[in-house]
Amino acid sequence: MYTLIIFVDISLFIYYINGINDALYTPRMGVLMATIQAKVSRGHKYWYIVESRRVNGKPRPIVLAYLGKAEDLLRRLQGLTSGLRLKSYSHGAVAALLSVAQRLDIPAEINRHVHSPRAYMADKPTRNDLTVGMTLLLGAIGRVCMQTSKQGWWSWAKTTSCEYLLRSSLRRIDSQHFWDLMDALPVEAIPRIESVLLQRVLGQYNIQTDTLFFDTTNFFTYIATTNTRCTIAQRGKNKQHRYDLRQVGLALVVSREDFIPLFHLTYQGNFNDATVFKSVVDKIKTRMEELHLDLQRHCIVFDRGNNSNKNLALVKTAGLHYIGALSPSHHAVLVNDAMGHMNEHVEVTQREFFVFRDKRVIWDEERTVVVFVSDKLREGQIRGLLLELDKVEKNLKNLQESLKNPRAYHFKTVTEAQERVRTELHTVNAQQVFSFSVEQCPEGGWILTYARDADKVDELQEEMGLRIIMTDRHDWDSAAIIQAYHGQSFIEGAFRNLKNPYHLALRPQYHWTDQKIAVHFFICVLGYLLATLVWRETVKKTGFTGGMDALFDILNNIRLATMLEEATTPGPVKTTYKLELLDKQQQDLVQALGIQDFHEKRAILNGHSVYT
Repeated sequence: MYTLIIFVDISLFIYYINGINDALYTPRMGVLMATIQAKVSRGHKYWYIVESRRVNGKPRPIVLAYLGKAEDLLRRLQGLTSGLRLKSYSHGAVAALLSVAQRLDIPAEINRHVHSPRAYMADKPTRNDLTVGMTLLLGAIGRVCMQTSKQGWWSWAKTTSCEYLLRSSLRRIDSQHFWDLMDALPVEAIPRIESVLLQRVLGQYNIQTDTLFFDTTNFFTYIATTNTRCTIAQRGKNKQHRYDLRQVGLALVVSREDFIPLFHLTYQGNFNDATVFKSVVDKIKTRMEELHLDLQRHCIVFDRGNNSNKNLALVKTAGLHYIGALSPSHHAVLVNDAMGHMNEHVEVTQREFFVFRDKRVIWDEERTVVVFVSDKLREGQIRGLLLELDKVEKNLKNLQESLKNPRAYHFKTVTEAQERVRTELHTVNAQQVFSFSVEQCPEGGWILTYARDADKVDELQEEMGLRIIMTDRHDWDSAAIIQAYHGQSFIEGAFRNLKNPYHLALRPQYHWTDQKIAVHFFICVLGYLLATLVWRETVKKTGFTGGMDALFDILNNIRLATMLEEATTPGPVKTTYKLELLDKQQQDLVQALGIQDFHEKRAILNGHSVYT
């Protein structure tokens, strides 16, 4: 127990009381007309600053401030702070992505296209007070920041400032939440949503779209072979060499600058590139028209896997200009004409090339062709060739020793022994480089003799690194054609991002119906769109030279500190939010992205809330 003894002038006493606002007392003629009084409530004594005022002509005590118990008052007089707890959350990436989503009004646009998949849902389906649009956006943001399943989404989200920024409880979001609301989005609505959002992107950001890049990739799944309800996941040539698993394909079109995804299509996993390209030519044209892109001023670049006579005819019919590649092995005459006649010198991005340029009729149409040697490609091909030949030679040497043993192989004829050797020469290059002979040894076994043709190796190396580019842009110079085709690496970078195990990962996905898989791919591409816009703003405004992965690592480490101060008076705990101390790079990023005070404004989507 404390005994409070008052022995100082009341005005001096109040001056020392920490946190009392000057407005709580009013000096009258230089004397403060207030006193300290105690009240007993439930056996405890509480102290107040009270001023006597006349109310309706009668004196009444007016409480100016509550001081608490004697021990609380003593603590304040001694300048002691109340109990303070700290907690911080990953903030930068979430704030940057929500800021872009707010500008594009993404949830509201998605919600315009949803329907109620179940009778118990309202006209605008919601779960845990969140709409379809907001749920899909949260899924996309989670994909960008950290790879996680939908079941583990809240485990990630609770470590971020997402819940505070959205002023919404998110702790009940689980896989069932996502599944229910994903059901409400028709697959046929995805292209319409994407088109509207991209129109807003082009209206708010100065995106260069003169050259577009098209390519495809695939993602393996763990969907069981016995699952007959899923048709989109099929076995095919998997680019991650998981031929034992069913896969889903993704076709993507990105802009030359900043890799902005302008079109995507989820397709059946057993379709080859040429088949997919045939099905999307008209869709790409429609998307370009929806985005008000002039077909005559734009050019689409694709790889040689999409080539066929019919596909190029479709491109021409659609009115699209194009740049594509040809396989040197399919155009031996052109390669022979080009070898030794690469006389035109061009410079592309500080690299020099000697090229052969001509017009040739290819697949019943005259096309401009540019043939040149890519040093980088040549180095890689030569390295691969030598590794391949060394491996074959090692296998031949081991086989040579094994054939000497009469008990190792029981071939009845020389032909059978020769067939065994040919299994080691299964590649085209090995068959051209190695010659061999097999004889039966009188003591039993077989004698293998082989030789490696060094002149043939040199000949193969001479033809390596060849690139053949074709186009209908006859008026473009060779440097512009080569530079445009080199941009194909941009879309390969986009696919690498979508396969990144830390950010933007499209996997893992645990959906096994066609509709859910298509919506899941849409969520991931939406996240990639947001990420590219954040990365673009960073590069433009700060000169950031790192990749998207490095950027989001930095943004994730920008943290929002929450300070919880225990109240000395009855009432809620005092909570203060503030960014943790930033280094110079982090300061530049938050300024460039306009999120330095985003935690104070907090996210307001669709004008007033996150629920619409």
